[in-house]
Amino acid sequence: MNIMDFNVKKFAADAGTFLSRAVQFTEEKLGQAEKTELDAHLENLLSKAECTKLWTEKIMKQTEVLLQPNPNARIEEFVYEKLDRKAPSRMNNPELLGQYMIDAGNEFGPGTAYGNALIKCGETQKRIGTADRELIQTSAINFLTPLRNFIEGDYKTITKERKLLQNKRLDLDAAKTRLKKAKVAEARAAIWAEEVTKSEQEVRITQSEFDRQAEITRLLLEGISSTHAHHLRCLNDFVEAQMTYYAQCYQYMLDLQKQLGSFPSTFLSNNNQSSSTPAPSVSASSVLASGSASLPSVSNSVNTSGFSELKASSGSRKARVLYDYDAANSSELSLLADEVITVYSVPGMDSDWLMGERGNQKGKVPITYLELLN
Repeated sequence: MNIMDFNVKKFAADAGTFLSRAVQFTEEKLGQAEKTELDAHLENLLSKAECTKLWTEKIMKQTEVLLQPNPNARIEEFVYEKLDRKAPSRMNNPELLGQYMIDAGNEFGPGTAYGNALIKCGETQKRIGTADRELIQTSAINFLTPLRNFIEGDYKTITKERKLLQNKRLDLDAAKTRLKKAKVAEARAAIWAEEVTKSEQEVRITQSEFDRQAEITRLLLEGISSTHAHHLRCLNDFVEAQMTYYAQCYQYMLDLQKQLGSFPSTFLSNNNQSSSTPAPSVSASSVLASGSASLPSVSNSVNTSGFSELKASSGSRKARVLYDYDAANSSELSLLADEVITVYSVPGMDSDWLMGERGNQKGKVPITYLELLN
């Protein structure tokens, strides 16, 4: 027998098996043939595997959306991953925003309050961008990769063995159908007893193969419990990565808030227009610490008469500084919260400003940042 004859016979045998399975499957659907049912334990394992695959895919895809909201960027990363090439490095959204803020701050002038604040905000945004990259990288390694390995590895193997089990079942039921028909024909003396014996032997062989494949499939499916345990550890790693990321972001923003606490909040002072009064900045932490939700204007209104009397006289008074203040130019005096300075009025000075002295330093200070002492 040459190779060609062997291949032809093998093809004919495979075609016969395929046809037999197709006929059996069709007759089962039409209710014309019996079907061997899997045991309840195996059915439960199959259901658990399908459920695990379904939710693993959903969680994996939504995690990818969470870590990378841009669909075009996700497609690009997927293509580069399939090509086994490194994707080009680009700024993420926080880094890009941070760079714009820094560029704007340098354009407006680092010496101005607004420009300085933009630069500080930009630097913080870039640090958040770096933390974002670390979160994506850690989550991809410790969480997404194990989930993807299950979908593309373990579950594919389960699917392959399950398909083999289905084929073995069809072979078994087809053999049972042939045996049943052979026994009916034997009763009618239409065939020899050898045909029945041959059919019975075929049933035994197919039953043995089906049982062996069912055992293989069952062992694979029982590994789903181990998969759940592994995914649980990966989930803990993902939660820890998120916790680290949000803790970093919180600390960055807390530090930024403290830095910005000393900046005047009106654009007029940024433009060095000292003729108007800058509004004091109030941070959330300072409000919580003081236990009062009252605005600076309340305390200012209480001291209005005191400031009027001071401006009308030629004397000086001690005043406590309510909030940090950075001087907008050399004619102003920078202030620190809770320090005590000497203040007095100068003829021709704007009504919202006083002269302040601290040791040998002096300069204009806004009255909204002060509380006169008795």
